[in-house]
Amino acid sequence: MINKYSAATLLLLGGLTSSALAQDYSRVQVQDQNDNGTPYLVRFRAGKEAPLSTAPAVLREQLQLAQEDQLVQAKTDIDQLGYVHEKYQQYYKGIKVEHATYSVHARKGQVESISGQFEKVRGINTTPSLDAKAALERAMAFVGARTYMWQDAREEASLKQQENNPAATYKPQGELVIVRNQRSTNALKANKPTLAWKFNVYAKAPLSRAYIYVDANSGEVVLQDNIIKHAGATASFATAYNGTRSLATETTTGGYRLREYTRGLGIETYNAKKGNSYTAAVDFIDADNNWTAAEYNNANYDNVAGDAHFGAQATYDYWSAVHGRNSYDNAGAKIKSYVHFDDVPGGAGYENAFWNGSVMTYGDGASTFKPLTAMDVCGHEIGHAVCEKTANLTYQNESGAMNEGFSDIWGACVEARAVSQYGLTGKSTWLIGEEIMKAGGALRSMSNPNAYGQPDTYKGTNWRATTTSPTSSNDYGGVHTNSGVLNFWFYLLAQGGSGTNDISSAYSVTGVGIDAAAKIAYRTESVYLTASSTYANARTASISAATDLYGAGSAQVTAVTNAWYAVGVGAAAGGGTTPPPTTVTYCTSKGGNVAYEWIDYVKLGTIARTSAADAGYYNGTASSTSIAAGSSQTISFSAGFASTAYTEYWKIFIDYNQDGDFADAGETVVSGSSASTGTLTGTFTVPSTAKSGATRLRVVMSDASATTSCNSYSYGETEDYTVNITGGTLAFDGVAGITGGTALGNSVEKAISVFPNPASEVLNIALASKAPVVSATVTDLRGARVVGARFENGQLNVAGLAKGIYLLTVSDGQKSFHERFVKE
Repeated sequence: MINKYSAATLLLLGGLTSSALAQDYSRVQVQDQNDNGTPYLVRFRAGKEAPLSTAPAVLREQLQLAQEDQLVQAKTDIDQLGYVHEKYQQYYKGIKVEHATYSVHARKGQVESISGQFEKVRGINTTPSLDAKAALERAMAFVGARTYMWQDAREEASLKQQENNPAATYKPQGELVIVRNQRSTNALKANKPTLAWKFNVYAKAPLSRAYIYVDANSGEVVLQDNIIKHAGATASFATAYNGTRSLATETTTGGYRLREYTRGLGIETYNAKKGNSYTAAVDFIDADNNWTAAEYNNANYDNVAGDAHFGAQATYDYWSAVHGRNSYDNAGAKIKSYVHFDDVPGGAGYENAFWNGSVMTYGDGASTFKPLTAMDVCGHEIGHAVCEKTANLTYQNESGAMNEGFSDIWGACVEARAVSQYGLTGKSTWLIGEEIMKAGGALRSMSNPNAYGQPDTYKGTNWRATTTSPTSSNDYGGVHTNSGVLNFWFYLLAQGGSGTNDISSAYSVTGVGIDAAAKIAYRTESVYLTASSTYANARTASISAATDLYGAGSAQVTAVTNAWYAVGVGAAAGGGTTPPPTTVTYCTSKGGNVAYEWIDYVKLGTIARTSAADAGYYNGTASSTSIAAGSSQTISFSAGFASTAYTEYWKIFIDYNQDGDFADAGETVVSGSSASTGTLTGTFTVPSTAKSGATRLRVVMSDASATTSCNSYSYGETEDYTVNITGGTLAFDGVAGITGGTALGNSVEKAISVFPNPASEVLNIALASKAPVVSATVTDLRGARVVGARFENGQLNVAGLAKGIYLLTVSDGQKSFHERFVKE
């Protein structure tokens, strides 16, 4: 079909000749260019912003629209910072210009900046000489598959049922668009806007799915943009990679299946039975909802179904909790996973995992990989879905490398949060695919890309040349190779580091923590990047994202800028090289015994951690939050107890002057004692003279009142985090802070009630906070998990337990509570 808008619809931003438009450069503070010479980002001077209602005029002025150019408003979003983002799609003579979108960013009704990709399209005849049917034949000849999805009657019937649309079909419907010719070697055609037919071609054998663009006049394929993207170059459930996990299931004929519907529209996991048909896939069914290793750790690797289901849950939870995003499309889209997939039914094993544009698909591996259902692989692949719904980075050359890089970033972030939340073992945040390699090692390293053949510097060692003819044989212009640059940028932004890169630039980056780095990366991808963005565009975009989040001149903006300098993109903050780092080493603080009490909850700003005991010390410095000098802050925290709630002494410290200790006046920000299992709070004021930048937050809970910030002690726990202070002075002159901190009192609270106790059949559970109980588990006095008790609707069925004393652990979704009960 030819996609044209009526002239009336397109009058919004068209209808003026370029000679009638004059740019007002006095309003512009920053302007960066795209590779075609059009503006990528324009930021306006303070006081020179235009009202949002005049956005069309602003775009006309800055982009110099010609008579044939139109921008049609596609959508409007309002983010958590209060910014309004209006996105416009470019058309030329009523035909959509592919990958050309432009956004207006406004706050408080004023346009602060505009950004995006605008194509200069001139003199193109928009009447095709090749019809859609002939163009599809060219596209199919290019793909060269034996079988296509629309040729399989079962797949077609399944699609109609899935979409509840009798007309639904996989057969591509041609759309007439204008797109850059990115495959021609002819200098007159290469990278030039071209009238083309666009098809979504889904091949079943060999498996592939891509947007294929066919020149509407010559019939040559001008672009292949893969929809299926790969991870590599080539109840209670005993999972393969994540230990025994509690997974949401659903009753069905014969028992329980892997379905859950509390997250968005749901999470569903299926068994592809070593075939390549989604239609023929079936449910995994367990009779008693206790998916044991004896049942599923078998030669067929059925235990990886639990990893896929748990990974999807953890990925959904990450996007919801950290970024406020409801599934990959931000509209609650259902996440479907298919394990035991093989592109050749009954073959030797499929060496890949992929997102096919609508579902997750996992192979069992063969000579190189184990089953590919590891946590970071799951986070990576669903990250592709997020990219598709936001920046939609074209899968080739630099934009494709960033598409892969962002997926690695989200795989690392999902895994890091899951490790922190669930105490998972065997995982490394900065390695990708470390659990699925048969010979050990990993697919990629974000902290040392060179170790796996990737570049850590733009166009440096291991950089793979981009190409005008991207194919699978050249990794579509190095998408899995050159992603190392974005990976290393993110690692340095989160963790910091110093050295000399491949182009002899000495750098030093002060890390901001993985949480702040993730927020910057997400805003970069979701707000500022477009389909054709380059690494230079990403630098500009991320600086804007960090400025939005943390303010101009903040430590985070400096870190973003210096991290790009470190990987060879742009100058350091302030120009030139970055200063050498100042190394600060903190003293040791650790509890010797956590058998009776431990820290189970800490929250300050975006730091929010629920945990079990951590052997006396937890290093959470990769988690960070920003606090402004002069601001009042409230920190929440609580103790976990094995049974009896003892009196605990709390001391919380912040190294305001960043000198490596907590001994200066005012650096003890909270102090007091309590025997409560409930959530406690302390309020403190950040001194206006505190030093800007990242520094240490230390939380100490001990049974001894004499415990300080720097010693080992008998019972209790210490946890360290990072806070980023903004708006403080560059030198520290002492703090007139809270002497002795905030008193917490010694109230004893019964946070959980169970009755009757002793119980013979049913134990009722209630929390003093009136919050609903999300989960309940039972252990015996040896600490072994008891599986004979089922929890439903606030009641624990204990009829099947042997007589004796048990420990009950319940959670309200935020923290855990413990109580003993007797089964009579």
